[in-house]
Amino acid sequence: MGAEFVQFSLTPMLIGALAAIACALPGNFLILRRQALIGDAISHVVLPGIVVAFLLTGTVAALPMLIGAAGAAVVAVVLIEGVRRLGRIEPGAAMGVVFTTLFAGGVLLLEQSDTSSVHLDVEHALMGNLESLIWLGASGWGSLADPAALAQLPPELGRMALVAAIIGLLTAVFWRWLKIATFDEGFARTLGIPAAGVGFGLVITSAVAAVAAFDAVGSIIVIAMFICPPAAARLMTNRLGVQVAWSLGFAVLSAVLGYVLAGYGPLWLGATGAVSAAGMIAIVSGVILGLACVYGPHRARQGAAAEPAGR
Repeated sequence: MGAEFVQFSLTPMLIGALAAIACALPGNFLILRRQALIGDAISHVVLPGIVVAFLLTGTVAALPMLIGAAGAAVVAVVLIEGVRRLGRIEPGAAMGVVFTTLFAGGVLLLEQSDTSSVHLDVEHALMGNLESLIWLGASGWGSLADPAALAQLPPELGRMALVAAIIGLLTAVFWRWLKIATFDEGFARTLGIPAAGVGFGLVITSAVAAVAAFDAVGSIIVIAMFICPPAAARLMTNRLGVQVAWSLGFAVLSAVLGYVLAGYGPLWLGATGAVSAAGMIAIVSGVILGLACVYGPHRARQGAAAEPAGR
C-alpha cells in the first residue's frame, strides 16, 4: 500500500499543493487590491504565446510552449497595468479588454497559419495532467533516499517547488512594501515606497506562478487557487499575516483532499472510475470558501475596504 501511494499519489499531491501555494500567496494581495481576476486573465492569454512559440521553433515541445506562454502572460500583465493606469478605468474592465483581445489574436493567428493542423489539447489546457505525474521509479518510502529513484521524479515537481520557494522568498523580503502599498498607495509613496513598481511586480509574480502551474494543473486550478483560498482566509481574520497562513492551509487542503476525492470519491459512492483531479480540487476550494462565507468569524465584512487587515 505504501509503495503504491508513493508511486501514484505522492507526487501529484505535492505538485498540486505547490501549485496551490504558488498561486495563493500573490492571490492574497490581488484579492485585497481588487485584482483577483488577474489569474483568469493570464490563463486566457497563453494561446497566442503557444502559437508564436510554435511558429518560431516548429515544434510542440513543452519548453518552447512554456516560454511562449510565459511571454504572453508578461505582455498581458504589462498591457493590463498600462490600460488601467493610463486610461484610468476599473481594473476588471482593463483585464477584460486585454485578455479577450489577446485570446482573439491567438485564434486568428492560429487560423491564418500552418499551426491550424496542430492539435492543441483544450482539455489539457483546462484540466492539466496532474493524474499522469506519477513516480514510477519509486518502490516505497525508501526511494526518497535513493538518488537513482529521485532522478526519475516528474520534472514538474522540481519546477513547482522552485517557483513556490521563489514566490515565498519574494513575499517575505517585500512584505512591508506589499502590505503598505496594498492598503494605501498614497501613504506608500510618501514613505518612498515605489507603489507602482510593487503593483507591477505583484502581477508579474502572479504571471510566473500561473504559467508554472499551467502545464501541470491546468487553468481551472490556477484560477481557483488565486481566488478561493485567499478569499476564504479573508473571512477568517483581519490580520494580514494570519490571513496568508490561513490561505496556505486552505490551498494545501484543497489540493490534497481534492485529489483523494477525485480518485476515491466515486468508488465510495458506488460508481466506477475516477473524476478529474483538477476539477475536484477546484470544487473543494469552492466548498471551503462557501463554508467560510457561512461560518467564518469575519463573514460580515463587506469588501476589503470595510476593515483593513492588520499586521
